[in-house]
Amino acid sequence: MFFNHPQQRPINTYPLWRYLLILAVIVIALLYATPNLFGEDPALQISGNKGTEITEATLAELDTALQEANIEPLAMDLEDGQAVIRFADTNSQLLGQSVANRVLNQDRQNYVVAQNLAPATPDWLSGLGGKPMKLGLDLRGGVHFLMEVDMNEAIGTQVNSYIDDFKARLREERISYAAITPDSDNGIQARFRTDELRDQALDYLVSNFREFQFRDLDSGGQYLIRVRFTEPKLQEIRDYAVQQNIATLRNRVNELGVAEPLIQRQGAEYIVVDLPGVQDSTTAKEILGATATLEFRIVNPNANVQDALRGRVPSNSVLMESREGEPLVVYKRVALTGEHVTDAYSDIDQQTSMPIVSVRLDGQGGSKMNRLTGDNVGNRMAMILKETKAVYKVEDGERVRTDKTRTEWDLVSAPNIQGQFGSRFQISGNFTSKETRDLSLILRSGSLIAPVYFVEERTVGPSLGQENIDQGFKSVIIGFALVLVFMAVYYRVFGLIANMALTLNLVLVVALMSIIGATLTLPGIAGIVLTVGMAVDANVLIFERIREELRDGVRPAQAIHNGYDRALSTIADANITTLVAAVILFAIGTGPVKGFAVTLMLGILTSMFTAILGTRSVVNLIYGGKSVKKLAI
Repeated sequence: MFFNHPQQRPINTYPLWRYLLILAVIVIALLYATPNLFGEDPALQISGNKGTEITEATLAELDTALQEANIEPLAMDLEDGQAVIRFADTNSQLLGQSVANRVLNQDRQNYVVAQNLAPATPDWLSGLGGKPMKLGLDLRGGVHFLMEVDMNEAIGTQVNSYIDDFKARLREERISYAAITPDSDNGIQARFRTDELRDQALDYLVSNFREFQFRDLDSGGQYLIRVRFTEPKLQEIRDYAVQQNIATLRNRVNELGVAEPLIQRQGAEYIVVDLPGVQDSTTAKEILGATATLEFRIVNPNANVQDALRGRVPSNSVLMESREGEPLVVYKRVALTGEHVTDAYSDIDQQTSMPIVSVRLDGQGGSKMNRLTGDNVGNRMAMILKETKAVYKVEDGERVRTDKTRTEWDLVSAPNIQGQFGSRFQISGNFTSKETRDLSLILRSGSLIAPVYFVEERTVGPSLGQENIDQGFKSVIIGFALVLVFMAVYYRVFGLIANMALTLNLVLVVALMSIIGATLTLPGIAGIVLTVGMAVDANVLIFERIREELRDGVRPAQAIHNGYDRALSTIADANITTLVAAVILFAIGTGPVKGFAVTLMLGILTSMFTAILGTRSVVNLIYGGKSVKKLAI
């Protein structure tokens, strides 16, 4: 019996499809790495604010104004509903921003005009999806904030919320109480007139509020229940406060029009905010740190203002003063908060020509407002901005923040409720145009669930960013050049092949980072340098294995085959363990650690490809299927 064996492929050869695959990878990598060679132009990014559209007429108006100011833009384009105006230098960019704000935002904040750096990638390459790598704060310049979340205030807010809930639930169960008030150490204390009422309340609360620890106590003829959060619940409140503040800060940054911001948690109660390209930290700080929340309260119609001025304020009310200096007695109970605001924008009152803020509420807020105004027609409704600020003291000549905070109320206006209304209304007061813009931005982006305090503020200038770029890439070039020289001298022809693979490795890393939109930072450059060393290490393992085979008397062609096959497992083990470490760094690290992990992960994958497939394909083209007596290695 005879069997037809398929013809065995000659040693050290690849099928045609494998060569074509490698060639396709090289072409794609070169194509998507190329945009990084064209650099970026200083530019203005202009977007419409809340439905305002940018048209060709808007661009024409801007072009005329820029020409009159002797500013010659390089290009003006409409991209995805946004206008991008490019300039030759940063001075023209700054002057252009002033002109654009003067022309577009005369009466109200119709547009967001943000400084940016626009890629100078050719249109044909952009059409194929080509874009340069994003640069981090340390390379591009901008501002860095480290912000601390006030956890005591976050827990205190929850305490007050649960107090209202306790009162409502006990009233529903017809269990009377003397008082339910905040206790020291972020707890709640409930007082009852008899031990029977206290026991009824305790049974009900224990069965319905499992997130608390309850303890009954008799003190001075009073029957008390002391309530404390469980530790898991406290941790949940802390996590929620940080997460919600991050979401709010991200909304505010988006409103500022900053490109590629970084907003992330650091530790238990800190938030890092990096704003690349932003050089004016004052405005950013004002917007990010604003903790104002909007409250709607009814003015007490039965209170006597003169008595209140003499200190006799009703227990359910508080004395406030409006912006016009008018004293008002306002109920303590908050009827509605700004959490229901879905939209807010600065506007002009058609009758008084004064700046106002137009507000729209969600469905639930609209229903509450409808009931509130319906029940209080003829009364006055106070619109109050509540802001919590840190208290500082001076120690050894330095300003140090204490654990205390102070709350400030700004009674913006208290108009008469002429009739019932719902989800749309206006806030009026002695506003300037800037105040209405800032207030509407804060209302749109949402309130911070707890105050944040600036622990650290750092500005990275564009010149320093460029210096970082130059030094970082210089380190890559020097390290790369030394490796190339060593490999070429020590391994000769095989060293030159390895150098080709190293070059391709760098191109692949840059192309992948451009494609996935990863941000390059200084630690990321360090990761690239490390992957160059790892790629060299893989080639060295292969070449030394080939040398061992040759010393053992193996034929050159077989030595090449054995060298690649037997070194493969060692290379795979070393790279896989490093890849696992990089994945862990990316998963649990923050900021610079993530930047390092991203380039390390990509570099490991590309070095595996270039060291195993890339160099092998070139070696196969040179030595495959030939009678070789000696190797230049």
